[in-house]
Amino acid sequence: MPRPSDLFDRVANAPVVPPRLPLVVLLNGAGDAGSALATVTDFMREELDPQPVAVFRNDELLDYRARRPLVTFDEDHVSEVRAARLELSLAHDALGQPFLLLAGYEPDYAWDAFVEAAIGLADEFDAVTVTRIHSIAMPVPHTRPLGSTVSGTRDELIRAHSIWKPRTQFPGSLGHVLEFRMSEDGFPTAGFSILVPHYLAETEFPGAALAALDRIMTATGLVFGLDGLREENRVYLERIEDQIETNDELRRMVANLEHRMDAWTAGGLGAGAGRFDGIAEGDLPSADELAAELERFLADRRDDEQGPQI
Repeated sequence: MPRPSDLFDRVANAPVVPPRLPLVVLLNGAGDAGSALATVTDFMREELDPQPVAVFRNDELLDYRARRPLVTFDEDHVSEVRAARLELSLAHDALGQPFLLLAGYEPDYAWDAFVEAAIGLADEFDAVTVTRIHSIAMPVPHTRPLGSTVSGTRDELIRAHSIWKPRTQFPGSLGHVLEFRMSEDGFPTAGFSILVPHYLAETEFPGAALAALDRIMTATGLVFGLDGLREENRVYLERIEDQIETNDELRRMVANLEHRMDAWTAGGLGAGAGRFDGIAEGDLPSADELAAELERFLADRRDDEQGPQI
């Protein structure tokens, strides 16, 4: 196993990192319903101009055959080769508040060493909290606020924002492993899995990114300017509604999801109201049923048409 210190390079003339900053983790690899992680990562990099402190080495962590660099060919020559990036950076929110950002691809190799390296850097910079974002497809309607499942050690966030609390097993991501190990090491952790409408999971759904950024702000106290993303989501939802209006099957599906969602969240006025605690396993479509439904709704997508297709 490579040594953790062999997996990254410290950046010369990197900014000074103040102690006791929140750490936000965005590792894009296994699944990204609604492109939530990809959109949040682009938002962070394009809007906040994070300054790298440590850059992880692709040759140690990346399977180039699975994730090849993006090449630009300009008439008769290669003008650019853009490799994947995985960096720990210092960023600032809309109010100038600093935070640490670990963002980029999920490593293909050396998970244990990478986790050790990430924990070592979090220890070195004395990170005060760790917030991780993930997104999964669920049979929920786009016409209701997107919920989340919350994991980690921050009980106040779990109580306030975890609407679905399953007991299940599944192939984990490196984000799950990192959260588990950092929790064991005593870092206050919160992992938010945004519940994205399954019929929009294969599209770039701005609402999923908005929900993810909202959870990050709630967990960290950071503030982001989201007007541009909200406008993108408004246009996106208008296009979705246009499609639903002309498709009886889609209209019935959304109405059924709304009915079930409203019944779940009504739940009475006692403890547990507003949670999915009462869902029985048989109430949810199976993974095969979801896949078949998605295939049916996406079958008529046209490559040359603008806007989301469901």
